[in-house]
Amino acid sequence: MKPTGNIIAVDARQPARDTIERAAGLIRQGGVVIIPTTGLYGLAADAGKPEALARIFRIKGRDPGKPILVLIDRMEMLDQVAGEIASPVLQLISRFWPGGVTFVVPAHPGLSPILTSGSGTIGVRRVRHPVAAALVGAAGCPLTGTSANRSGAPGCAAVEEIDPSVLEAADLVLNAGPLAGGPGSTVVDVTATVPVILREGAVAGEHVLAAFTQIVGG
Repeated sequence: MKPTGNIIAVDARQPARDTIERAAGLIRQGGVVIIPTTGLYGLAADAGKPEALARIFRIKGRDPGKPILVLIDRMEMLDQVAGEIASPVLQLISRFWPGGVTFVVPAHPGLSPILTSGSGTIGVRRVRHPVAAALVGAAGCPLTGTSANRSGAPGCAAVEEIDPSVLEAADLVLNAGPLAGGPGSTVVDVTATVPVILREGAVAGEHVLAAFTQIVGG
């Protein structure tokens, strides 16, 4: 396990500015930080740095053929990772963000293929957890949002549950205490004419589909 100096306790509701700035500085330098999200802890790195992305895959032992979702803290940041999105889809996204829905959208042409695995699409979620949102804002860039676990292992709702090899590989761990846990975000592909639920999660997929029907029909 990392020395205790690299595991910092943070207030889940009002994280200290100096702690967030320290983590953001590491992110800007290509570092990897373990952060709390609403349900589980995640591995955060600058989504625009290929070397940082490669570290994420090594830490997790993740198949390079599997893409990684990204986190943003405001709608305006979506333009940094997404290509053109139709107006009804933007309305749909706005209804469920910030929150427990990850939307798969056309990827910005400048995104690294390491992030998208050459799929041409990218999963994006606007974070709700105050610590994660503050870090995205301070770093000034979209961050990776993959869970802080070895690939194939369950996600972790407490720092004490995280694999020691993952803790050891991270540059910093922001410990906000036990999280809500649960199934993770609902994943919705909005790259086709009609949204497709790829994974049921924190928000019922039928609610997302019903909202889209209301938008296009109204």
